[in-house]
Amino acid sequence: MQFSKTEQQALRDVAEEMAEAARAVTLRYFRTDMAVDNKEADGFDPVTAADREAEQAMRAVLAKRRPDDAIFGEEFGKTAGTSGLTWVLDPIDGTRAFISGAPSWGVLIGLDAGQGPVLGIVDQPYIGERFIGGFGKADWARNDVRKEINVRACSGLENAILMTTFPEIGTRAERDAFMAVSDTCKLTRYGLDCYAYALLAMGQIDLVIEAGLNAYDVQGPIGVVQGAGGVVTNWQGKPAHNGGQIIAAGDARIHAQALKVLNQDHL
Repeated sequence: MQFSKTEQQALRDVAEEMAEAARAVTLRYFRTDMAVDNKEADGFDPVTAADREAEQAMRAVLAKRRPDDAIFGEEFGKTAGTSGLTWVLDPIDGTRAFISGAPSWGVLIGLDAGQGPVLGIVDQPYIGERFIGGFGKADWARNDVRKEINVRACSGLENAILMTTFPEIGTRAERDAFMAVSDTCKLTRYGLDCYAYALLAMGQIDLVIEAGLNAYDVQGPIGVVQGAGGVVTNWQGKPAHNGGQIIAAGDARIHAQALKVLNQDHL
């Protein structure tokens, strides 16, 4: 699907309006005494009123600005559309961080044109940073400052900074595969949720490797990372926009190296 420059800007404007709407809701709840529900019977998958209301706020923007587009949101599921475009929404990625008062959570917005995201946003309301990528470029914005961002070069895993959210990664086999990559990298850091992908896009780190993700966890970050010149696939090197095992890299060389290590008798 092709988009004119005017269409690209119009879609960016809608995405940013949604991010603003979600930002207002989430900031109202962040670091307050709010109720936390658990969506997972055998574990802990928290959800709050902030998650639900932020997604409703974004859906309200789409109802007004883009009523023919489909929606896939974490909290309220799928709404059919006729335009061929689907907005993929995670109102708070990192709810565990959100309820802990840590500012590593974010609002994620992806625009899927059928084969993955052509546009994505990672927004951190409390810090006030917004990362938007798509149509061949990516930008960082805070207050009235906006600048273009790009991934950085990194020729070898021994020089790479790697991030992931959970030390356990996923299954035992997935953890073993991740640790094989981690043991080769210069530095590994944990716990930043979607913000790790933003750091990758702005050239601060080199790799993000995760598993067990959903489409709404990754489509926004994929749009940002790809817009900044990075690579995002699953652990087999195939498209990752539907979730699952994710590897994002700033440099195609370490992406290839990490894929090789991930698939060495670990999975």
